[in-house]
Amino acid sequence: MKKVLSLVIILALSMSMIGCGGSQQASGEDVKKEKILTLIKEADLNSMDPQLATDGLSFEAIAATIDGLYYTAEDGSAQPALAEKTEVSEDGLQYTFTIRDAKWSNGDPVTAHNFVYGWRRLADPQLASEYAYMLDVAGVKNGWLCSTGEKPLEELGVKALDDKTFVVELDRVVPFFVKLTTFPSFYPSNQAFVEAQGDQYALTPEAALACGPFKLSEWYPGSSFKVVKNKAYWDADAVKLDAINFKIVLDSQSAVLEYDSGASDYVRLSGELVEKYKDNPNFTTTLGSYLWYLSVNLKKEDLSNINLNKALAYSFNREQIADSVLKDSSVGANYFVPIKLATGPDGKDFRETSPKYFTEGKDAAKEYWDKAKAEIGKDKLTIELLFEDSEASKKVAEFLKAEIETTLAGITIELKSQPKKTRLTLMKAGEYEVCLTRWGPDYQDPMTYLELFVSDGSMNYGGYKDPEYDALIAKCKSGEISLEERWEVMKEAEKILLQGGGPIPVYQTGASNLWNPKVIGAINNSVGVPYTYKYADIIE
Repeated sequence: MKKVLSLVIILALSMSMIGCGGSQQASGEDVKKEKILTLIKEADLNSMDPQLATDGLSFEAIAATIDGLYYTAEDGSAQPALAEKTEVSEDGLQYTFTIRDAKWSNGDPVTAHNFVYGWRRLADPQLASEYAYMLDVAGVKNGWLCSTGEKPLEELGVKALDDKTFVVELDRVVPFFVKLTTFPSFYPSNQAFVEAQGDQYALTPEAALACGPFKLSEWYPGSSFKVVKNKAYWDADAVKLDAINFKIVLDSQSAVLEYDSGASDYVRLSGELVEKYKDNPNFTTTLGSYLWYLSVNLKKEDLSNINLNKALAYSFNREQIADSVLKDSSVGANYFVPIKLATGPDGKDFRETSPKYFTEGKDAAKEYWDKAKAEIGKDKLTIELLFEDSEASKKVAEFLKAEIETTLAGITIELKSQPKKTRLTLMKAGEYEVCLTRWGPDYQDPMTYLELFVSDGSMNYGGYKDPEYDALIAKCKSGEISLEERWEVMKEAEKILLQGGGPIPVYQTGASNLWNPKVIGAINNSVGVPYTYKYADIIE
């Protein structure tokens, strides 16, 4: 009797399963398995606002949810996205883009007016975007004057002839202009939606809008966020993933455990974990293009002393940071313009024909410290070093403290760890003394680094000022010198920047990763958005 009852129950359950979702199996079709990519990231998502975002992960998330005029392909070239057609005037000073048929996730059409609004919003002094200077980099007519409030936004060199035609006027020829449009700062914004959200715009999934491959569905600050396939996307057939989960895990040991357990498809390694996994068949390593450096707040008492700045710059071993602390293919940076960033008119990498700096070592550091002590009238000094709370930053900060205190007797380094978002806020407010920070290139030209430190630069948090340096940068941007002369002027500018008072380079990033071998098509960019996922797929 028990066997009969068991059989009846099993049959009933089977029929129930067929009725609830097994009909595809009954018709000979397999139930489609969702393709969900899970990634471990070592820093939090800071912003989903394309005109306000300033960090790599924010750029990744925005690029996953919003299309620009162009995107960066796997070979590094700029390929059309929302720009169905592009026409350039004979003199190279006017670009006319025809916007393809596309929709926002709320059903609104994407129009040329969205680009006009987005670019004007980027320039708006009231928004105070730290990337407003990019309009000037791009050569957009009145870009700088509009961003400083010297001209009204209506005089920015952009206009919509109709819903489909977006026109940009330049004040000089910029060879990499189209490539710049792949960057999130130049993405469109839906004016009606942005204004309806007010100060809550882009702070939650409900207050964010998408016209890209995915749309934001979940966001738990400090923990995780998720994007799901945007079924209204104009090129939805090309998108193979159903969703991407981003998990924020600060501890590298915990992060790699998630990968080992199969709970993540990607994790970045550093320190001892690189040694442990270097023979793993899924291990990959590359030289990155981000440069970590010390920003010295020259507005603080004593820190404006040039000899103190030089003493700090020479006091630590850069190679040891890369080889013994990080161990992830990073390299010590005795320069500010990274290796393999840009090739000059001579066909050679910028670094190949530029000098190395800070080669004199710790004896020079002690000499500069002796001079500084005499000038500031102090034998002892306590300096606070601000850094973000990632494991790699913590290790580097601790190493810097040990090196500086050992080399420069009388200096005490107090460490201050903060979440990345707080670290950036403190830097913007000038509420720091020395900060371990980084910059990643927005375009393939040395100016993406050198322009940071012009006297009125929005990212020049430390207050570096040098009229000669400003003049050299202006000369490079003028369009009035040859490409060959421009290249030499940029070398001279880097020399001045590193002779004292400017940023103190520490290391150029490397990337040691573990990837699930079933994941294909995720594009790693050396410039701009670190990773794009439109063409990513998980194969069986």
